[in-house]
Amino acid sequence: MPLYRIEKAFFKKYGTIAGVDEAGRGPLAGPVVTAAVILDLNKQIPGLNDSKKLTEKKREELYKIITEEAICWEVKVVSPKIIDEINILQATLFGMEEAVIYLEVKPDYCLIDGNKTPKKLIGFSKAIVKGDAKIASIAAASILAKVTRDRIMLKLHEQFPNYNFKQNKGYPTKEHVAALDKYGVLDCHRRSYKPVQQLTLKF
Repeated sequence: MPLYRIEKAFFKKYGTIAGVDEAGRGPLAGPVVTAAVILDLNKQIPGLNDSKKLTEKKREELYKIITEEAICWEVKVVSPKIIDEINILQATLFGMEEAVIYLEVKPDYCLIDGNKTPKKLIGFSKAIVKGDAKIASIAAASILAKVTRDRIMLKLHEQFPNYNFKQNKGYPTKEHVAALDKYGVLDCHRRSYKPVQQLTLKF
């Protein structure tokens, strides 16, 4: 499978590889979720791909397979409060560090989606732009992060149906912004984000 080719080359050079990714940098509400995954490269997972290219049903199916067949995996949830305190970039990098640190198996090298490397991972990691479409373990991490975050947003939808988090997942759709204007800002909203900041003044 194409997603495994580059990863196998890194494995040959460095040893055990952990793929790292996040979900939820852009939304106005909800946490940013990070994940780290060490796959068994001898047990390839059919259909593995960037989470954004998969249907919700397929992501759920792959989530189950990944969590059952990966050598180890870890997911971290970084709250809106922390995002507001240290900004979304730093919150994401912090979550990535935590996901790797808490893996049961210590990786020899980390492959990280994006163009930034967390400070605690410098020296044994590489940032790969669009890595979730190139590297199997990053794709797996993207699926775990996305599914976990979506499940959190579904629970928030049950609590606050007026915001339709089930559909928009906290992203700044017209409907979501209109609900913010009508019903106000919730604790799950990121108050440091401009659209929310402006409405916070109103309420």
